[in-house]
Amino acid sequence: MTPGARIAAAADLLDRILAGEPGEKALTAWGRRSRFAGSGDRAAVRDLVYEALRCRRSHALLGGSESGRGLMLGGLIAAGIDPSTRFTGEGYAPEALRPEEATLARRDPQDTLAAAPPAEACDMPDWLWPELTRALGDRTAAIARLMQSRAPVFLRVNLRKGDVAAAQARLAEDSVTTRPHPLAATALEVIEGPRRIARSAAYTDGLVELQDAASQALTGELPLSDGMRVLDFCAGGGGKTLAMAGRIKGQFTAHDANVARLKDLPPRAARAGVAVTLSADPQGPFDLVLCDVPCSGSGVWRRAPEGKWALRAETLAGLNRTQDEILDRAAPLVGAGGTLAYATCSMLPGENRARVKAFLARSPGWTCVAERQWLPDEGGDGFYLAQLTRGE
Repeated sequence: MTPGARIAAAADLLDRILAGEPGEKALTAWGRRSRFAGSGDRAAVRDLVYEALRCRRSHALLGGSESGRGLMLGGLIAAGIDPSTRFTGEGYAPEALRPEEATLARRDPQDTLAAAPPAEACDMPDWLWPELTRALGDRTAAIARLMQSRAPVFLRVNLRKGDVAAAQARLAEDSVTTRPHPLAATALEVIEGPRRIARSAAYTDGLVELQDAASQALTGELPLSDGMRVLDFCAGGGGKTLAMAGRIKGQFTAHDANVARLKDLPPRAARAGVAVTLSADPQGPFDLVLCDVPCSGSGVWRRAPEGKWALRAETLAGLNRTQDEILDRAAPLVGAGGTLAYATCSMLPGENRARVKAFLARSPGWTCVAERQWLPDEGGDGFYLAQLTRGE
């Protein structure tokens, strides 16, 4: 595909997504019906679509409309690429620039963004900007701009199968270049060859798993020791279950309200060389219960930008109720002297400290003994962790 044809394909996909079709569904369907597109084309179109979704407001401002065409035009302007080289009307490229679009292309994008309201220039919903500002203070704009860019690719080294140096060497054999990351002792940042990871021997042998560095750091904060009974109460795909099992020898149970989310965990656990029990109705007591609760996902919007635009105040209120309910259901499963760990991938205090305070207010005897927040300007995603214990 020519560069112009890729732009046209991405613009069409964005129109579908803006009309309500989920991004992954739209991209998968396009790939199946576009047999002419090679793997490089599919990857390039995906990158264009997700860059536009991360920068939906600022690219719409630069490109003159919140449409597939407008977002693609705005993205080229933001990147300093002459749009007339892509919007040619030749072959499968988009039609040539209209006069008003040519005028937009001549403007300095930095001047345009500097004159815009901060939420628009930083690609955040207007209603959420005050909440982010209260949470992040003078880091708000910098973190929001960071969320406009693609997230780094991180791997977690499975210490059951080897150390960081061994993992780097194995990955290098398959042309995957990495470097350690300071957020977590098990974290490797991928510098070259991210699309070769799934076929690498280090991955297929269970020596490494894909996992964000801050997510790994969160697991590293937990009070884990050999012999513990551990429950991952909102396990999802099981990434944190496997991260905990990679650190200690214990009994691990994974539960999720949506059982379908757990379907890939057994083969992943087998590859990692750890034993995990799936349970629809876990019975305590457990030494550690981790509740990585459903949330806005504001800390991972670089990876899942559609969530940023779908979030509404009423949705957030509903999530808060769910978060409270999960804490109330999980607390009785914690044994004497055990830990109830509450985690989110959110930067919003209403999902984090406020939920912990509300739980403590209605739950006599519980105490928050540790609290930690990770933000994207530290290198990984945004996460929050609170560790709660109950007196005898």
